[in-house]
Amino acid sequence: MSAPTTTETPSLGDPTPPERPDTGRRWGVAALALAVVVGLLLGYAGGLLTPRLTRPGDASAEAGFARDMTTHHAQAVEMGLIAFQRATDPEVRSIGGDIALGQQGEMGAMQSWLRSWGLDPTGSQPPMSWMPDGAMTVKNGLMPGMATPEEMAALRAAQGRDLDVRFLTMMIKHHLGGIHMIDAVLDATDEPDVVRTAQTMKNTQQTDLTNLQNALKRLNG
Repeated sequence: MSAPTTTETPSLGDPTPPERPDTGRRWGVAALALAVVVGLLLGYAGGLLTPRLTRPGDASAEAGFARDMTTHHAQAVEMGLIAFQRATDPEVRSIGGDIALGQQGEMGAMQSWLRSWGLDPTGSQPPMSWMPDGAMTVKNGLMPGMATPEEMAALRAAQGRDLDVRFLTMMIKHHLGGIHMIDAVLDATDEPDVVRTAQTMKNTQQTDLTNLQNALKRLNG
């Protein structure tokens, strides 16, 4: 009989451990990583179980939003996990964890929409083409509010208060861009699940923005 194999849980976010290992923090990171995966699955399952009488098409605003916001959210999840793992300020760690967990669940819901509509996770249209004048909002291939590769690299490499401030500054910009996209799809659709989820996203991100801005003001003194 062959020896049983073990399956390692995929690492999410920045795998670099802090300079001073802390058992409680490591367990906290593992618990959040598990919660993120569970949130993704629950969001995915919840979307599949919701009945729909009509199906948006491949070039629809609903499909474009689901695809583009999934990409947008994925970057926010990475940023949130970096903050949760390595930020020095307790409030910043908490905000990062909440954002990572919440947006991963929303990604699952949006991907379930595409599956239930019989559409591929990725489409043939350029990013933001579903939004009026959306192409003008794409800068160097990045959707509104998204961080550049250089900014993400700097966040991954940052330590201490610099990491805290970078995360808060970048996430404020990220959320403002996300809300711009959410407003556009709310103007373009009457699909019940999309309207309900998009409005929830907007409410959550507006609350996040208040917390992010207050935390940044506090850290900047």
